[in-house]
Amino acid sequence: MGESPIKMPQLGESVTEGTVDRWLKKVGDHVKKDEPLVEVVTDKVNAEIPSPFEGKLLRIAVEEGTTIAIGTEIAVIEVEGPGTSTPATVAPASATPSAPGASSDAPSPATAAPAEASPAGGRFSPAVRRLAEENGIDPSTILGSGEGGRVTRDDVVAHLEKVKSGAAPAAFAQPAPAAEAPAKPAPVATGDREELVRINAVRRSIAEHMVRSLATSPHVWTMVEVDMTSLVKFRESEKESFRLRNGVPLTYLPFVTQVVCEALHEFPFLNSTWTDDGIILKKYVNMGFAVAVPPDGLMVPVVHDADGLGFTDLTRAINDVVTRAREKKLKTDDVHGGTFTLNNTGATGSFASMPIINQPQAAILTTESITRRPVVIGDGIAVRSMMNMCMSFDHRILDGQMAGQFVNWIKNRLEKWTPADVKL
Repeated sequence: MGESPIKMPQLGESVTEGTVDRWLKKVGDHVKKDEPLVEVVTDKVNAEIPSPFEGKLLRIAVEEGTTIAIGTEIAVIEVEGPGTSTPATVAPASATPSAPGASSDAPSPATAAPAEASPAGGRFSPAVRRLAEENGIDPSTILGSGEGGRVTRDDVVAHLEKVKSGAAPAAFAQPAPAAEAPAKPAPVATGDREELVRINAVRRSIAEHMVRSLATSPHVWTMVEVDMTSLVKFRESEKESFRLRNGVPLTYLPFVTQVVCEALHEFPFLNSTWTDDGIILKKYVNMGFAVAVPPDGLMVPVVHDADGLGFTDLTRAINDVVTRAREKKLKTDDVHGGTFTLNNTGATGSFASMPIINQPQAAILTTESITRRPVVIGDGIAVRSMMNMCMSFDHRILDGQMAGQFVNWIKNRLEKWTPADVKL
């Protein structure tokens, strides 16, 4: 018999730590190789981590709800044979995004020795930000032990201890009054009139990402109405035969996606990212699709190089990622690298909405409900199938004129749409 340690895996190239959300096995259980062992949540994904070994779960080193650095030992498996003294790095069996749009422009962390005196950068994980905010600390004043001086949760805890003991200058921290004498928590709601619903790690991560997006980008939104009558008639006449030929439903999403991909090449600043060095224009389109996955929240799987796919392949690709998102079977790569996001809020009956930008993208577009209503055409009135189209955009990158030109370009293409416009 031998002992084989398992460590927290790398779940995304800019992820530095993860939270052990739920153990799927208990100490003493027999675990098969590649059998899901633990659920881990980061600010990018919610993943099931499989066991790299077969054997008995000998020890759980990290309790549920604990946030730890990548590479930290989380469990030990007792296996037949001598085992291994080197902790095994495991890859996620499947993952669902725990927050829409995670940035991938930061360097990958390593489990090397801590940096001695490298100052912390300006990007902090949700756990670090939360702990710092709760204690009134500016995390940028803390020397980090992570790669490149990145501040970890342990660094914040160590700094708090130093402040309390007087070993660290008080000027480096501004603890809230509650830090020394914590206020009693609000009572848990009980009874027939109120109910407390606990926030799971995925929902908390989504909430943090949404707040961070609003704090990062100055949001502005615009809306146009689109006459979808021609497209509605074509889809109604073709949807059954398309499903029989290709095995997937024909929705409005691939039609809109192809037009938006064309528009992004016409207006490249809509397909860009803001950085301190300048605006990065993306010459490819990795289209993200916002998908509701109750009760966890909103997931954004990505169809990579959507602008290069023919209509049928695009329809299949969209159906694939949306279906796997709802079934919580996405892989880590499925939620990385998006350059623009589409959100079909019309599926919920929405008439107009202001979506939150999927960082670090420049904009997000929503298609609202298609409704039949009377419209003035020339000097007459006709009943048409009308849809509102709303877009939020980053005012650092775009001004209203370019944003208006972009949505009106899409509007004109959709209103003048013919079957000849299908990109095969």
